[in-house]
Amino acid sequence: MKVLVTGADGLLGSNLVRELLERKCEVRAFLLPNSPSQTLDGLAIEKVEGNILSPADLKKAFQGCDAVIHAAANTNIWPDRSEMVRRVNEEGTRNIVEAALQAKVKRMVYVGTANTFGFGSKSQPGNETQAYKSAKYGLDYMDSKRKAQQIVLEACQNKGLPAIVVNPTFMLGPYDSKPSAGAMIVAIYQGKVPGYTSGGRNYIYVKDAAVAMCNALKMGRIGECYILGHHNMNYKEAFGKIASVVGVKAPGLPIPSFASLLYGAIGSFGAKVTGKAPTVSLAMARISTDEHYFDARKAQEELLLPQTPIEQAIRESFDWMRTHGVC
Repeated sequence: MKVLVTGADGLLGSNLVRELLERKCEVRAFLLPNSPSQTLDGLAIEKVEGNILSPADLKKAFQGCDAVIHAAANTNIWPDRSEMVRRVNEEGTRNIVEAALQAKVKRMVYVGTANTFGFGSKSQPGNETQAYKSAKYGLDYMDSKRKAQQIVLEACQNKGLPAIVVNPTFMLGPYDSKPSAGAMIVAIYQGKVPGYTSGGRNYIYVKDAAVAMCNALKMGRIGECYILGHHNMNYKEAFGKIASVVGVKAPGLPIPSFASLLYGAIGSFGAKVTGKAPTVSLAMARISTDEHYFDARKAQEELLLPQTPIEQAIRESFDWMRTHGVC
C-alpha cells in the first residue's frame, strides 16, 4: 500500500511514518517547501513539497497513492482568532477531501483532535457522542478543527468519501523537534513550572496513536470518529509523574483558578500591546482550569488502540529531546 502523509515531519507524523514503514508500506511525505524535516532524515520515504492550500500541489501528490493520512494542521493558539489557522485547517482539509475523491483513494484517515467533542470528569469522561464544548475558549484552532471534521464527515455521507476520523488527546513521545507537547516536560525539568492549576487532561503515547491510525487504514467504520487517548490525570498528578521520570522535584504550589485567569488576562493584554505571543494567554488559562478527560474505549475495541504506560512516553520524549539538544 502506498500512503500519502501530510504533516509528516511533526511529532505525530514522524512516528506515523515509522509505523507505516514497519508495516512495509510505501510512504510519500507531503511537506511544506524548504521544510527542515530532520526527524525524517535517513528514512526510506519519498518526500514531495507542496501546500495543502494548493489543489494543484495535492493533485500531483495524490498520484499513485492508495490512501492518505491527513495529519497537517495549524495548531497556533495565539492570536485567538487567525485567518491563516482557519484557512489551513478548513480550506486545507476541504482540498484534501476533493483530492482524495478525485484520486479515488481506498481510505482516508483524518487526524482531528479530541477537543472537538465534549470533555468530562474522571468519573464521566467525554466520548464521541458528547457535543462540542470548546467554543467557549474563543480559539480558531479548536473551532476550525471542529469545522474540518464536519467537512470530512459530510463528504463521507454525501460524496462517498471512504474516510475515518481519529481524535488524539495530548500526545507525548520521541521526535518532538519543536518541541510541542514536550515543552511541558522541558519546563518541568528546568524548574520553570512553580505549581499546578485545578484542571487536567488525557494523555497518550504518540506511538500508540500512530498504531491506531495505521490500523484505521483497514479497520474501523467509514464516517465514524475515534478518540485516541489513555491516561486521565489532573495537573498535579501529571506534573508529579513527569518530575519522577526526569528526576527532578515536582511542582508543589496549587494555583487557584482566579490567579491563573488573572495571569492569563495580563498575558493577553500585554501581548496585544507588544505584539509578542504571551507565555500564557487568557484562553490558555481558562483551558488549564477545566477537566479535559476522555474515554477511548471505542478506539480500543475497533482500532485496537494500545495503552502503553504514560511513563514510557515521558521517558522517550525526554531522552530524545536531551539527545538532540532540545533540553
